[in-house]
Amino acid sequence: MHKKQAKERIGKLKKEINHHRYLYHVLDRQEISEAALDSLKKELFDLEQEFPELITPDSPTQRVGGKPLEKFEKVRHPEPMLSFNDAFSQKDMEDWLERISRLLTPEEMKKVDFYCEPKLDGLAIELVYKNGVLKVGSSRGDGLIGEDVTQNLKTIEAIPLKLNLDNFQSPPQIVARGEVIITKKEFEKINQEQIKKDLPLFANPRNLAAGSIRQLDPKATRQRHLDSTCYELVTELGQKTHEDKHQILAALGFKTNNKYSKYCKNLDEVFDFHKNTQGLREKFPYEIDGITVTINDIGIFKRLGVVGKAPRGAIAYKFPLKQATTIVEAIHVQIGRTGAVTPVAYLKPVDIGGVKISRATLHNEDEIKKLGVKIGDTVIVGRAGDVIPDIIKVLPELRTGREKEFRFPKKCPACQTKLIKSEGEAVWRCPNLKCFARRKEYFYYFVESFDIIGLGPKIIDRLIDEGLISDPADLFKLEEGDILPLERFAEKSAKNLIEAIQSKKKILLSRFIYVLGIRNVGEETAQGLAEYFGSIEKMKDASLEELQKITDIGPIVAKLIYNFFREERNLDFLEKLKKAGVQVITEERKTQSKKLGGKNFVLTGSLKTITRAQAKEKIRLLGGETSESVSKKTDYVIRGKAPGAKLEKAEKLGIRVIGEKEFLEMIK
Repeated sequence: MHKKQAKERIGKLKKEINHHRYLYHVLDRQEISEAALDSLKKELFDLEQEFPELITPDSPTQRVGGKPLEKFEKVRHPEPMLSFNDAFSQKDMEDWLERISRLLTPEEMKKVDFYCEPKLDGLAIELVYKNGVLKVGSSRGDGLIGEDVTQNLKTIEAIPLKLNLDNFQSPPQIVARGEVIITKKEFEKINQEQIKKDLPLFANPRNLAAGSIRQLDPKATRQRHLDSTCYELVTELGQKTHEDKHQILAALGFKTNNKYSKYCKNLDEVFDFHKNTQGLREKFPYEIDGITVTINDIGIFKRLGVVGKAPRGAIAYKFPLKQATTIVEAIHVQIGRTGAVTPVAYLKPVDIGGVKISRATLHNEDEIKKLGVKIGDTVIVGRAGDVIPDIIKVLPELRTGREKEFRFPKKCPACQTKLIKSEGEAVWRCPNLKCFARRKEYFYYFVESFDIIGLGPKIIDRLIDEGLISDPADLFKLEEGDILPLERFAEKSAKNLIEAIQSKKKILLSRFIYVLGIRNVGEETAQGLAEYFGSIEKMKDASLEELQKITDIGPIVAKLIYNFFREERNLDFLEKLKKAGVQVITEERKTQSKKLGGKNFVLTGSLKTITRAQAKEKIRLLGGETSESVSKKTDYVIRGKAPGAKLEKAEKLGIRVIGEKEFLEMIK
């Protein structure tokens, strides 16, 4: 930067910083976060250090102020490991409670209170004990299936190998869940060792903890001195509240965060706890990124159920986003596997929360217009939930007049096909199924979904460039001799890659459906399709009407699925995968009879004789289906004690409502 440009930039930075200082310290108002303001100050300081002759007395900077494993085996969780939805403000929390109130009776709402605890930024784990002894420890994975990391978890002293069962008449199996973490002190110590060894530094404690758990050699994991706390008891041991769970976990011998957690009778107390915990954030021994807020009464919590992959009765109330200011150096578009065209801002690299950020998504053309962002703009960048880089705000006051408008392309930059936008969609798409960029993105998606270790984008690109593969099915035909001539491949690495690919030839039906990349078919929809059809052949032959009968699949998704299996290229691809030796494993649905075959049930309220989970399992065993919401596809609504809004909807739709007694007669 020339001195003239530096002088202009310094002048604008000083004006902007002083404006926000006045708002914050004098008027007690805030337009941008302290993190963003600090980032502006840092830029000003760096420029003044480069051009010390431009420092003036009024500048803001002049103020005083075991045995190695060959691979990890897969483990199916006894119950899905859910993740919490996020809230970032008091308004978000109030909206969450409002949504809950619509599902509960007035009497139930009077009982709603909360259990709050710090949200540790670590790796979620599940621990399964048989007769009090740790048998299996696994990672979350996709929520349904994780990796068996038992040997590594055993190296963590905080995880008991044997439970204290003196005061419990425990069942044969106890399941608990928690978090693997590493202290800030230990993290700094390990990074100091990295410096001494002239090795790259670890970006943040969470990445280090997650990477340590995935070491094939438990001895390497043990050297990292990991820690762990437990926060969830899956097994029924007499608990009535979530606070009870924590007390029981501590009595069993688990390390908990009980001394940092708190019972809160209303949202005002939750807000106070959030504020106080945030104040202790720097003093806390571990990295925390917010608090978790859970409805304390387990009965009410269970009745609220699940939406997507998150329980309705709990939420992660995050701390304000970690933010920084930087400059948009360019805007380019990326083509996704479905043809979606996504604009991406390329940024002057900036550090946010220990991670170097150089790109941020702009989502779509409408978002660019809404932000008013231009190339050359100074922007506030945040990591939503401390994870995904996002442009939060543009600072137009810092514009020089040299900024450039970004014009959204009319044609695909990869294949020059005219872009299209469907009615009701904000996304432009490339409709060319043979588009090179789309095909490459699908390759990456396919390999990631198949979980082929060691086969990253760079190697995929080389295989494509060398003409060794034209579609993902070709991967399973590769031999060591094909790989050896490639740069940086030796006999051992070529052998390892081929073995990694061949080991993935067997795949669960639900995962295979997800791998196909059908638009709007995510992991949960794929699971539902697998359960309904039982084979890819039956799904392939399904009519549009039959697809629409499946719970939670509407006409739009049904049509996308139907059309997918009517395209010749997709059928050819399925046949090619079959010939390459890919075996789709059918997930057999255990049924005792077809007594309830074809019937769809919805439960509302609590049952006396059996739990809701037991009722749902019995329905499935007898060939029936269950759903979380009432629709025209619902055959019966089972009414328990204190029913919610589902009962009202069922009555409006004329759906038959039965009591617990009548339901028990049906399942005899």
